[in-house]
Amino acid sequence: MKKSFLFISCEEAKHICDKTQYGEATGWERIKLALRLSWCRITKAYSNKNNKLTDAIEHSEIDCLKNDERSKIKQQFEKELAKRQ
Repeated sequence: MKKSFLFISCEEAKHICDKTQYGEATGWERIKLALRLSWCRITKAYSNKNNKLTDAIEHSEIDCLKNDERSKIKQQFEKELAKRQ
């Protein structure tokens, strides 16, 4: 089976879509992806979901634990675990 020069498979399009989200896709890959997105509804749906996920992560206001807080919780957990054994 000869690999097409311009048309890509759905799996390859999904891979390029992921690379595009992280800014790693080349210009030629983006052109092939745009061609695939113009007619494939499955790839288009995947791309839309991927864009929504990226936007949600970028605009989320997640407040993570600091390293010292994490170590305190770990120490408390280990103490409680030691008591139960």
